[in-house]
Amino acid sequence: MIFELIGEQAHEQVSYMYDAESGYRGIIAIHNTTLGSALGGTRFWNYETEQEALIDVLRLSRGMTYKAAVAGLDLGGGKSVILGDNKTADREGIFRAHGRHVELMGGRYITAEDVGTSPQDMDYIRLETNHVVGLEDRFGDPSPVTAFGVYRGMKACVQFRFGSDSLADKTVAVQGLGHVGYYLCQALHEEGARLIVTDIDAEKVERVVREFGARAVDADDIYSVTADVFAPCALGAVINDDTLAVLKMEIVAGSANNQLAEDRHGDALEQRGVTYAPDYVVNGGGLISVNAELLGWSMEQAHQKAGEIYGTILGVLDIARDEGIPSYRAARRLALRRIEEAKRAGVAK
Repeated sequence: MIFELIGEQAHEQVSYMYDAESGYRGIIAIHNTTLGSALGGTRFWNYETEQEALIDVLRLSRGMTYKAAVAGLDLGGGKSVILGDNKTADREGIFRAHGRHVELMGGRYITAEDVGTSPQDMDYIRLETNHVVGLEDRFGDPSPVTAFGVYRGMKACVQFRFGSDSLADKTVAVQGLGHVGYYLCQALHEEGARLIVTDIDAEKVERVVREFGARAVDADDIYSVTADVFAPCALGAVINDDTLAVLKMEIVAGSANNQLAEDRHGDALEQRGVTYAPDYVVNGGGLISVNAELLGWSMEQAHQKAGEIYGTILGVLDIARDEGIPSYRAARRLALRRIEEAKRAGVAK
């Protein structure tokens, strides 16, 4: 079963490691290194089964390949997951073990922050390997750049849909108020958008309601609210049979990875006339941020590059419209085209 899953998406390498002393259990998946070393964050999550963790890291790493290619970065796609309670206070041993796991990849994989991890955790990893970015004494948390890219991509969707990219009179339903979700709400509030929000953490909800005048709803109700834009900023697979049955919004644009439970759900969005910003295009700001750290760019340069997501989203939506295909297929076509062009030109890393 494991080899079948790996083979389905043509991954180059999948590595498991266990450290008895710290209790570390980790998986690193390298999807494609045609354009360069695979870069992707470390997700720390309490998966119900090991197979669920494997499926997640395989899907996430494939998404990173497409994300880097569409963004025009000389990077491949990879991801890693740590199985366990991400709220544990005993972190150094776990992340140093993960750093040793990363080091075993010999530079083919570079890690960074993701769900359940922090810049401090990256500093623990740095004690064991240099193949890590998102460090506290450098760029740190990439979330502000990710949120800025999502904000710009959302404006592009609004421009495509309504003929003006202003969000001042739009209602946006934001699911997930972690770092990216919070910064996205801040940008939307500053432009005058109306916010409807939800999160499993009541304190995060209270903060956004207090600071940005948002209206809070229960987690299951976010899909059926009346709004212009749905911004999934939590975990994936939120566009599925159940949510499509109640979804009323005209645009889906958020930071979560793997928003479509299956490809057919992207087809369903297209059939319903919903404008969908493919997740690995609109949330590319985080990857741009850590790549900027690798290249020694300034934060201003990183924001400028993330701002280009506006044009990229418009380009994807134009291709989808002109060729009569769903936007997720148009984005995938762009990504694969760049990888194939690199192979033909002999510039693969």
